[in-house]
Amino acid sequence: MTAHADPVPPADLACGRFSIDLSVPRLMAIVNVTPDSFSGDGLAHDVGASLARAEAAVRDGAELLDIGGESSRPGSATVSEQEELDRVLPLLERLAEWPLPVSVDTVKPGVMRAAIAAGASMINDINAFRAPGAIEAVAGSDAALCVMHMRGEPRTMQQDPVYEDVVGEVAAFLDERVAMLRTAGVANERMVLDPGFGFGKTLEHNLALLRAIDRFCAGGHGVLVGVSRKRMLGMITGRAVDERMAAGLSAALLAVEGGARIVRTHDVAATRDALAVWKAVRR
Repeated sequence: MTAHADPVPPADLACGRFSIDLSVPRLMAIVNVTPDSFSGDGLAHDVGASLARAEAAVRDGAELLDIGGESSRPGSATVSEQEELDRVLPLLERLAEWPLPVSVDTVKPGVMRAAIAAGASMINDINAFRAPGAIEAVAGSDAALCVMHMRGEPRTMQQDPVYEDVVGEVAAFLDERVAMLRTAGVANERMVLDPGFGFGKTLEHNLALLRAIDRFCAGGHGVLVGVSRKRMLGMITGRAVDERMAAGLSAALLAVEGGARIVRTHDVAATRDALAVWKAVRR
């Protein structure tokens, strides 16, 4: 790995009733409450099992939890707002008073509003708050916002995505969405950016983004990365979904070395250990 200067750390993230110090990397655990997660770990309508998974993630070192009630895997179909609420809210209501931020992964303004009312500290939107009413649903809250790039929609996004300059185009898109949110009154310290690995990108697009991750960190926002178990890792290693942990750790560490500060993962304990080694060396 080529040595380079330390990236400038972003400001603390204002995240509901929490303030997250992003001078060091933070771990976000994925808690899927869907029946069709690409990683095979969905737990739709099983609040007890979902709660147990969240408890295990916290024991393993998770510092944020991210609840998803609608699959965004390539080719996935949408679910109704009511179905998504029925999946997400029972768990969120249990987790909202825990002493760590809980994020809800959704594209629907109605789910955003209900999640914030139920105590969500962050809204993680793969659609970058482009749905009609999405900005209005979050602007007046104190929730943090994860603004992600996606080309197309999950059902069709991997059907031959094309870019002339993937890094420049993704950066320009995120800049435009941040400007829209700022115009609506969202403070910079409430936003983190996600380049959207695997969301309308080929393997080469994903690798280009990973090589240039420091570009997304340059504007002062924290950067969140989600590469855990993704197809890009399988394409490189030939491994099945449940065999991609080592590859995911490698990609996460490369992103952190480039300046990313929130790592979204299924494999919390292993990622915690990898980051502990990184911190010890960088210290």
